[in-house]
Amino acid sequence: MRTLRRLVLRVVQRLRILSLAVLLLPVGAASEEFDWGVGVYAGQYYDTEPAGWTQGRASYQDQYLVALTASKTLWRAAHLPLSLELDGMIGQQSGVAALTEIAVVPVLRWSSFPWNEYLQTDLRLGPLGVSYTSSVSPLERGPGGKGSQTLGFLIIELAFSRTAKPSEELFLRLHHRCSVYDKLNNYGANGEDFFALGFRHRF
Repeated sequence: MRTLRRLVLRVVQRLRILSLAVLLLPVGAASEEFDWGVGVYAGQYYDTEPAGWTQGRASYQDQYLVALTASKTLWRAAHLPLSLELDGMIGQQSGVAALTEIAVVPVLRWSSFPWNEYLQTDLRLGPLGVSYTSSVSPLERGPGGKGSQTLGFLIIELAFSRTAKPSEELFLRLHHRCSVYDKLNNYGANGEDFFALGFRHRF
Protein backbone atom coordinates (compact mmCIF):
# COMPACT_ATOMS: atom_id res chain seq x y z
CA MET A 1 0.00 0.00 0.00
CA ARG A 2 2.71 2.48 1.00
CA THR A 3 4.67 1.67 -2.14
CA LEU A 4 1.65 2.41 -4.36
CA ARG A 5 0.92 5.64 -2.45
CA ARG A 6 4.53 6.75 -2.96
CA LEU A 7 4.18 5.91 -6.67
CA VAL A 8 1.01 8.01 -6.94
CA LEU A 9 2.70 10.96 -5.25
CA ARG A 10 5.74 10.65 -7.54
CA VAL A 11 3.51 10.49 -10.63
CA VAL A 12 1.56 13.58 -9.52
CA GLN A 13 4.79 15.46 -8.77
CA ARG A 14 6.27 14.63 -12.17
CA LEU A 15 3.04 15.56 -13.95
CA ARG A 16 3.11 18.94 -12.19
CA ILE A 17 6.70 19.52 -13.33
CA LEU A 18 5.78 18.45 -16.88
CA SER A 19 2.75 20.78 -16.81
CA LEU A 20 4.92 23.74 -15.87
CA ALA A 21 7.52 22.88 -18.53
CA VAL A 22 4.92 22.57 -21.29
CA LEU A 23 3.21 25.84 -20.35
CA LEU A 24 6.50 27.76 -20.27
CA LEU A 25 7.68 26.65 -23.70
CA PRO A 26 7.07 29.01 -26.63
CA VAL A 27 3.91 28.57 -28.65
CA GLY A 28 3.18 28.78 -32.35
CA ALA A 29 0.29 28.21 -34.71
CA ALA A 30 -0.86 24.72 -35.55
CA SER A 31 -4.06 22.94 -36.48
CA GLU A 32 -4.24 19.16 -36.41
CA GLU A 33 -6.85 16.51 -35.94
CA PHE A 34 -6.16 13.33 -34.01
CA ASP A 35 -8.09 10.07 -33.95
CA TRP A 36 -6.45 8.37 -30.94
CA GLY A 37 -5.14 9.30 -27.52
CA VAL A 38 -3.31 7.39 -24.79
CA GLY A 39 -2.40 8.72 -21.38
CA VAL A 40 -1.93 8.34 -17.67
CA TYR A 41 -3.43 10.18 -14.71
CA ALA A 42 -3.25 10.13 -10.93
CA GLY A 43 -5.53 11.59 -8.30
CA GLN A 44 -6.80 11.62 -4.73
CA TYR A 45 -10.25 10.84 -3.37
CA TYR A 46 -12.42 13.57 -1.82
CA ASP A 47 -15.65 13.10 0.07
CA THR A 48 -18.05 15.69 -1.31
CA GLU A 49 -20.28 15.79 -4.38
CA PRO A 50 -18.42 16.15 -7.71
CA ALA A 51 -18.35 19.97 -7.69
CA GLY A 52 -17.08 20.17 -4.12
CA TRP A 53 -13.43 20.70 -5.07
CA THR A 54 -14.34 23.68 -7.27
CA GLN A 55 -16.00 25.38 -4.29
CA GLY A 56 -13.28 24.75 -1.72
CA ARG A 57 -15.39 22.21 0.18
CA ALA A 58 -13.46 19.06 -0.69
CA SER A 59 -12.08 16.96 2.15
CA TYR A 60 -9.36 14.71 0.76
CA GLN A 61 -8.88 11.22 2.17
CA ASP A 62 -6.18 8.55 2.10
CA GLN A 63 -7.37 6.91 -1.12
CA TYR A 64 -5.42 7.27 -4.37
CA LEU A 65 -5.88 6.34 -8.02
CA VAL A 66 -3.35 5.73 -10.79
CA ALA A 67 -4.90 5.02 -14.19
CA LEU A 68 -4.18 4.46 -17.87
CA THR A 69 -6.62 5.96 -20.34
CA ALA A 70 -7.21 5.62 -24.07
CA SER A 71 -9.61 7.43 -26.39
CA LYS A 72 -10.84 7.13 -29.99
CA THR A 73 -12.54 9.88 -31.98
CA LEU A 74 -15.82 8.55 -33.41
CA TRP A 75 -17.30 11.69 -35.01
CA ARG A 76 -16.51 15.32 -35.81
CA ALA A 77 -18.99 18.11 -36.52
CA ALA A 78 -18.63 19.65 -39.95
CA HIS A 79 -19.01 23.29 -38.89
CA LEU A 80 -18.35 23.31 -35.14
CA PRO A 81 -15.23 22.61 -33.02
CA LEU A 82 -17.04 19.61 -31.55
CA SER A 83 -16.20 15.91 -31.63
CA LEU A 84 -17.36 12.70 -30.01
CA GLU A 85 -14.80 10.33 -28.48
CA LEU A 86 -14.98 7.00 -26.71
CA ASP A 87 -12.82 7.04 -23.57
CA GLY A 88 -11.74 3.99 -21.58
CA MET A 89 -9.64 3.64 -18.44
CA ILE A 90 -8.12 0.99 -16.21
CA GLY A 91 -6.78 2.00 -12.84
CA GLN A 92 -5.60 0.86 -9.45
CA GLN A 93 -6.84 2.38 -6.19
CA SER A 94 -4.96 2.15 -2.91
CA GLY A 95 -5.07 3.57 0.60
CA VAL A 96 -8.28 2.88 2.51
CA ALA A 97 -8.92 0.01 0.09
CA ALA A 98 -7.01 -1.68 -2.73
CA LEU A 99 -9.07 -2.40 -5.84
CA THR A 100 -8.95 -2.26 -9.62
CA GLU A 101 -11.34 -0.16 -11.69
CA ILE A 102 -12.24 -0.26 -15.38
CA ALA A 103 -14.61 2.18 -17.07
CA VAL A 104 -15.81 3.37 -20.46
CA VAL A 105 -17.65 6.57 -21.38
CA PRO A 106 -18.58 8.50 -24.55
CA VAL A 107 -17.11 12.02 -24.35
CA LEU A 108 -17.94 15.28 -26.12
CA ARG A 109 -14.87 17.45 -26.81
CA TRP A 110 -15.28 21.21 -27.37
CA SER A 111 -12.12 22.74 -28.83
CA SER A 112 -12.80 26.48 -29.22
CA PHE A 113 -11.85 29.13 -26.65
CA PRO A 114 -10.81 32.78 -27.23
CA TRP A 115 -7.25 32.24 -25.99
CA ASN A 116 -6.50 29.13 -28.08
CA GLU A 117 -4.00 31.06 -30.19
CA TYR A 118 -1.77 31.12 -27.10
CA LEU A 119 -2.80 27.97 -25.21
CA GLN A 120 -4.97 25.30 -26.80
CA THR A 121 -7.75 24.45 -24.34
CA ASP A 122 -10.32 21.70 -24.76
CA LEU A 123 -13.31 20.88 -22.57
CA ARG A 124 -14.28 17.20 -22.41
CA LEU A 125 -17.60 16.07 -20.91
CA GLY A 126 -18.60 12.46 -20.42
CA PRO A 127 -21.69 12.06 -18.18
CA LEU A 128 -23.04 8.67 -19.29
CA GLY A 129 -20.42 5.98 -18.72
CA VAL A 130 -20.14 2.70 -16.81
CA SER A 131 -17.53 1.78 -14.19
CA TYR A 132 -16.75 -1.60 -12.61
CA THR A 133 -14.49 -2.28 -9.62
CA SER A 134 -12.95 -5.58 -8.55
CA SER A 135 -14.61 -5.23 -5.13
CA VAL A 136 -16.97 -2.86 -3.34
CA SER A 137 -14.98 -0.01 -1.82
CA PRO A 138 -15.74 0.78 1.84
CA LEU A 139 -15.99 4.39 0.68
CA GLU A 140 -19.00 3.43 -1.48
CA ARG A 141 -21.03 1.47 1.06
CA GLY A 142 -24.39 2.81 2.19
CA PRO A 143 -25.75 2.90 5.77
CA GLY A 144 -26.54 -0.84 5.57
CA GLY A 145 -22.96 -1.70 4.63
CA LYS A 146 -23.83 -2.65 1.06
CA GLY A 147 -22.67 -1.24 -2.25
CA SER A 148 -22.28 -2.02 -5.93
CA GLN A 149 -19.26 -2.89 -8.04
CA THR A 150 -21.01 -1.55 -11.16
CA LEU A 151 -21.88 2.15 -11.09
CA GLY A 152 -22.29 5.05 -13.46
CA PHE A 153 -19.14 6.85 -14.60
CA LEU A 154 -18.72 10.57 -15.30
CA ILE A 155 -15.72 12.64 -16.30
CA ILE A 156 -15.27 16.39 -16.63
CA GLU A 157 -11.93 17.38 -18.04
CA LEU A 158 -9.97 20.47 -19.04
CA ALA A 159 -7.10 19.67 -21.41
CA PHE A 160 -4.24 22.01 -22.34
CA SER A 161 -1.59 21.83 -25.05
CA ARG A 162 0.87 24.13 -26.79
CA THR A 163 -0.37 25.23 -30.19
CA ALA A 164 3.09 24.31 -31.52
CA LYS A 165 2.69 20.73 -30.28
CA PRO A 166 -1.01 19.86 -29.86
CA SER A 167 -0.31 16.13 -29.68
CA GLU A 168 0.94 16.47 -26.08
CA GLU A 169 -1.92 17.27 -23.77
CA LEU A 170 -2.02 17.93 -20.04
CA PHE A 171 -5.37 17.57 -18.35
CA LEU A 172 -7.27 18.07 -15.12
CA ARG A 173 -9.97 15.44 -14.63
CA LEU A 174 -12.89 14.90 -12.32
CA HIS A 175 -13.27 11.11 -12.10
CA HIS A 176 -16.69 10.24 -10.66
CA ARG A 177 -18.51 6.98 -9.88
CA CYS A 178 -22.15 7.19 -8.82
CA SER A 179 -25.43 5.29 -8.54
CA VAL A 180 -27.16 7.67 -11.03
CA TYR A 181 -29.74 8.78 -8.46
CA ASP A 182 -30.09 5.21 -7.17
CA LYS A 183 -30.88 3.80 -10.63
CA LEU A 184 -27.91 1.36 -10.47
CA ASN A 185 -28.37 0.53 -6.79
CA ASN A 186 -30.50 1.67 -3.88
CA TYR A 187 -27.98 1.31 -1.07
CA GLY A 188 -27.84 5.03 -0.31
CA ALA A 189 -24.15 5.29 -1.24
CA ASN A 190 -22.69 8.19 -3.20
CA GLY A 191 -19.82 6.57 -5.09
CA GLU A 192 -16.32 7.99 -5.42
CA ASP A 193 -14.80 11.25 -6.63
CA PHE A 194 -11.14 11.74 -7.56
CA PHE A 195 -9.51 15.00 -8.65
CA ALA A 196 -6.72 13.97 -11.02
CA LEU A 197 -3.88 15.38 -13.08
CA GLY A 198 -2.79 13.63 -16.27
CA PHE A 199 -0.85 13.57 -19.53
CA ARG A 200 -2.12 12.34 -22.91
CA HIS A 201 -0.39 11.75 -26.25
CA ARG A 202 -2.69 12.14 -29.24
CA PHE A 203 -2.03 10.71 -32.69
